[in-house]
Amino acid sequence: MASKLSTCFLCNGWSRSNCRKSNVRFPVPSRRSLPASCKMRQRNLRKQQAKKVPLDQPSTNANIHQNVEESAESESTSTNNISSLNQESISDVNAEPESTSTNSIPSLNQESISEIGAESASIAEATVAVEDISEKDLKSSSSLAETVSLAKSAESTEPLSRVKLEDLIGMIRNAEKNILLLNQARVRALEDLNKILSEKEDLQGEINMLEMRLAETDARIKVAAQDKIHVELLEDQLEKLRNELSQRDVNDHEGVKHGMNENLSDVYNESHVSHGDSIHSINKELISLKKENDSLKNDLKELQSELIKVKKTDERVIMLENDCLSLESALKDMELKLTVSQEDVSKLSSLRLECKNLWEKVENLQELLDNATKQANHAISVLQQNQELRKKVDGLEKSLEEANSYKLASEKMHQYNELMYKKIKLLEERLEQSDEEIQSHVNLYQESVKEFQDTLNSLKEESKRRATDKPVDDMPWEFWSRLLLTVDGWLLEKKLSPADAKLLREMLWKRDVRICEAYASCKDKNELEVISAFLRLTSSRRSPGLHIIHIAAEMAPVAKVGGLGDVVTGLSKALQKKGHLVDIVLPKYDCMDYDRIRDLRALDAVVESYFDGRLFKNKIWIGIVEGLPVYFIEPHHPDKFFWRGQFYGEHDDFKRFSFFSRAALELLLQAGKKPDIIHCHDWQTAFVAPLYWDLYVPKGLNSARICFTCHNFEYQGLAPASELASCGLDVHQYNRPDRLQDNSAHDRVNPIKGAIVFSNIVTTVSPTYAQEVRTAEGGKGLHATLNFHSRKFIGIINGIDTDAWNPVTDVFLKVQYNANDLQGKAENKEALRRHLGLSSTDIRQPLVGCITRLVPQKGVHLIRHAIYRTLELGGQFVLLGSSPVPHIQREFEGIANYFQSNDHIRLILKYDESLSHSIYAASDMFIIPSIFEPCGLTQMIAMRYGSIPIVRKTGGLNDSVFDVDDDTIPPQFQNGFTFVSPNEKGVNGAFERAFNHYRSNSESWEQLVKKVMDIDFSWDSSAAQYEELYEKSVARTRAANHD
Repeated sequence: MASKLSTCFLCNGWSRSNCRKSNVRFPVPSRRSLPASCKMRQRNLRKQQAKKVPLDQPSTNANIHQNVEESAESESTSTNNISSLNQESISDVNAEPESTSTNSIPSLNQESISEIGAESASIAEATVAVEDISEKDLKSSSSLAETVSLAKSAESTEPLSRVKLEDLIGMIRNAEKNILLLNQARVRALEDLNKILSEKEDLQGEINMLEMRLAETDARIKVAAQDKIHVELLEDQLEKLRNELSQRDVNDHEGVKHGMNENLSDVYNESHVSHGDSIHSINKELISLKKENDSLKNDLKELQSELIKVKKTDERVIMLENDCLSLESALKDMELKLTVSQEDVSKLSSLRLECKNLWEKVENLQELLDNATKQANHAISVLQQNQELRKKVDGLEKSLEEANSYKLASEKMHQYNELMYKKIKLLEERLEQSDEEIQSHVNLYQESVKEFQDTLNSLKEESKRRATDKPVDDMPWEFWSRLLLTVDGWLLEKKLSPADAKLLREMLWKRDVRICEAYASCKDKNELEVISAFLRLTSSRRSPGLHIIHIAAEMAPVAKVGGLGDVVTGLSKALQKKGHLVDIVLPKYDCMDYDRIRDLRALDAVVESYFDGRLFKNKIWIGIVEGLPVYFIEPHHPDKFFWRGQFYGEHDDFKRFSFFSRAALELLLQAGKKPDIIHCHDWQTAFVAPLYWDLYVPKGLNSARICFTCHNFEYQGLAPASELASCGLDVHQYNRPDRLQDNSAHDRVNPIKGAIVFSNIVTTVSPTYAQEVRTAEGGKGLHATLNFHSRKFIGIINGIDTDAWNPVTDVFLKVQYNANDLQGKAENKEALRRHLGLSSTDIRQPLVGCITRLVPQKGVHLIRHAIYRTLELGGQFVLLGSSPVPHIQREFEGIANYFQSNDHIRLILKYDESLSHSIYAASDMFIIPSIFEPCGLTQMIAMRYGSIPIVRKTGGLNDSVFDVDDDTIPPQFQNGFTFVSPNEKGVNGAFERAFNHYRSNSESWEQLVKKVMDIDFSWDSSAAQYEELYEKSVARTRAANHD
């Protein structure tokens, strides 16, 4: 291994100078990192070093032999010499310049130096076993190589002085002496290793012989043991025979016994004597075997201890071999790294050249770019100059045109002046003829001019008076709503007095033309100038309509959950069209559709309202929704009442909406509003009625009548009576049977009941539902209260927004259509089938639609049955909707998965606005099997799109759908199919009649579709009924105040 490594070092020519150039460093094991076996071997070498004999080493220098004879000195002396020699050689080598020439050494020294280099390389490998000498030997070998290279360099260039040459020769001799010492140590270590291996083989042979003898002894012991057992068996048999003989009759067989005894005794004595001799000999042999066995065991133990030592020695040898292998692998790794680094250096040089070329190209490109930029800047400047010149040319052309027009005008003027000059001459002549005649004509002219001016002024005044009396109809409602909100904002911000605000509101109610003129004249003015212009307007005429304020929790389309939002928007728009001033107050939810609010802004005013024993600030926002002015209240309450991500369903809904109700009334009070009607909706704003009469009428908000509409008596907002105190109402005063106390639980309050008791008008959303809720089954505990207040309770059916739900203008439809052109309905049906993946093979196959919330009220079990019944009758069914009830949602998800690959059934378990329009337009029939339905809008929308409703006779469905097979109904009102029983039998009967009618009489069905599409379901008639209720209530109040 050592010779192999030395050859590797010499072949590669690694010297100190080469290593420094390539920056390659080889690891030299330190004293601490050597294994214990190496240290042990070193101690053995030190013990034997005093006795060692110098090895035969070839040399051509007599001084080298002299150094070999001096190698018998102690280790300490040799070690010191080595260290001092290394230091001197290193210092001397460092003092000389480096050189790469190696060809000028004399032949005598070259031969010895090559042998020294080989030995130094082999010793560098062997230093893995000798730790202290290893590092010094490597240094000395490298120093030697450098010294030789320096000597070569010196002889090749110029001769050195004799002193330096003697120093170099001395250094070489010392290095040779150190190398010989190291070689001797290495040879002795190899001899010791061979001796240990031979001793190990001898010991192994002795161990094998002892094991064989031990096996023989064990076999002999086993035979002796078997003989001993056989003797014991014979003794047992003899004892038995003796016992048998002693039991026999002595008298009858005495002679025989005596003879036998003698014989037996003789036999026994003989056998005993012979057997005793054999046992005695066996015992002796056993004792000798035991002794021999003990001695063998002792020898075996000694051999085992020696074997353990040998094994330890083997382990040390293995460790030395492993260290050598690791050094070889490290050397190979370093060679690989060196080759890789050389390749990288070559690549790096090529990359540098490429980089240099690229940099030159970049510089060239940069120069080109700079030139191009300069040219572009120059071009831009030229272009700008051209544009300026073009503008000057255009100006000159316009000036030229004006000059030409002026020239023409001047020519005409000149001609006119000539004519006038001629006339003047004639007049002068006539004037000269008769001054008196001219004077008389002048007087007549002056009188006529005065008369004409008076007439003109009177006509202007008359036209102005007529213009102010006539309302402006060509301005959109958004314009008037925006101005109303602006005036109210000025009032809240203390920029207008209440009297001026009232005056301006009256003008806005009239849609006074002067408002439009003032607004148009103030477009480019600031706010103070606009307010001044509006204050200059004067008119004290009475408003032609009512001032109505809706306080609600929903409004379509910005905050819609159910039908309440549609009612608030539809009714307000219809009343606005009738000339009434309508405001709406809503909570400012964080989840509203803010994109549908126009001109949303916050007022620079804060409204404080009472709650939980203290005042809370509310930020007021205003905006336009569907052309209606809307106030949004944002409470600054730590519980963030309306920043919950949803409209309803919170644990503190009672507190949220009682806070909002009081804040809304506080807004009306601080804004100085004097409404005629305050209309509140459902339990969320039912608190307005008792709060208005108890707290705000005494404060001056006393001009209004309260109208309350309950859209569904299923939801009543029950809460513990103690929570009523938060909004400022006295719990003991209002938790009474004739006020807010719930009819079923006396420790709870019912906001719906309170609104019924304290409102002037109470309505619900259909006449039939108004009758149903006055029964014990339909009233949900409030039937007694409703019957007691029946004189002010009425049902008015809702309408629909015919602008939003219009097949003629619906942008969600593929094809728009009307009652006179039903081809578009067929095309929409085909488009929906393709969109949902339904079969289109049979054009006349009936399609049943259903759009609903999947809650028990809507008859979910009947909807489920209708799906399967439609499939049995050969139709197609499409359901759009979802359920807030988890188990119902899961049930319909299972049905949807079951029919996922069916060509005739589709269930879309979500709400999709665009898809809902398509389903209304595509369906031939529409199923609404509600258990109870206060009003319902889907049946009206379905008929608006030509879909025939199939409904259960309840609530608003009974007031809007009349069976085609009912002879008691006039034919002009028959528009659908109805059933009474809320079960599968009732659904089956209505479905079968509808399918038979559709398939057997297509012409009659088409006439039915046209008839339902022409029915007026707008808010006009419903709004007229509300208008009548409002006016009667206000008239009664005014009459009472007048009296």
